[in-house]
Amino acid sequence: MTFVTAAMLVVLSSSTVSAQLLTVKEGPIVYGHHHLNVTSVEEHKKFWVDTLGGTATKAGTFDVIKIPNVLIFLSARARSGPTKGSSLDHIGFSVPNLRQFVDKVKASGYQMVTAAEVPAGVSVTDDIAARGPGIAYVMAPDGVKVELLQSNGQTAAIMHHHIHLFGEQSSEMRAWYMKVFGATERPNQTSGIISADLPGGVLNFSQSPGPVVPTRGRALDHIGFEVRNLAEFCKKLEAQGIKIDVPFRDVPALKITLAFITDPWGTYIELNEGLGNELFQ
Repeated sequence: MTFVTAAMLVVLSSSTVSAQLLTVKEGPIVYGHHHLNVTSVEEHKKFWVDTLGGTATKAGTFDVIKIPNVLIFLSARARSGPTKGSSLDHIGFSVPNLRQFVDKVKASGYQMVTAAEVPAGVSVTDDIAARGPGIAYVMAPDGVKVELLQSNGQTAAIMHHHIHLFGEQSSEMRAWYMKVFGATERPNQTSGIISADLPGGVLNFSQSPGPVVPTRGRALDHIGFEVRNLAEFCKKLEAQGIKIDVPFRDVPALKITLAFITDPWGTYIELNEGLGNELFQ
């Protein structure tokens, strides 16, 4: 079942889904969710909840994992491949004590892939790379690549930090997200990565060594943004020549509106208005 069809069946309840998107009211467009295609919801709960510390809940027919500043929707359906190799290479989370977190992930039996994923020349010691305050990479079930970052002084046990998009035109990608979503350019801080900021998370962009494939159908099927005045926003998109894959529609039972687009490099994007109010209040 597609997300749009399934969404018609969802009845959201503020009593079962509590405040998480801390920045939902900070801007007209806010990063909101990841939507995964999974072979086993229970296996993903073991990773996202038991190991990473997220909170499992239900949003109508959907299994959802809450982590501060993001929701992770889980749909039990076939996937065409992992995140790596697609236009969305991985998702990132910050933690206050990376060493303890990596040890917990390893003790839970998940594969650390830091040495294979960091650029050449970056030293790695016991699965933590000496880049910034420290980073590490782990493979979640179904090949969902996850970056963990040290964040000194962070009080939350884990928080959403960024998405990392790969493509052969990384500068053009960032410019597109800045123009379309109003993301703010971030001064380059890491070699090989350029970034832009939105409330709810950082958008990172890197040059891929070759072509990448679209996200739709992959382990990470699409990403989601909460948009204020979505109807007008969709009209602006069309005026810019951006195709609306799933036209703007009202879903009264959910008290939301939604639409879908695809960026020029293949990342499938859901646009919502009201999802933040229901899921994050």
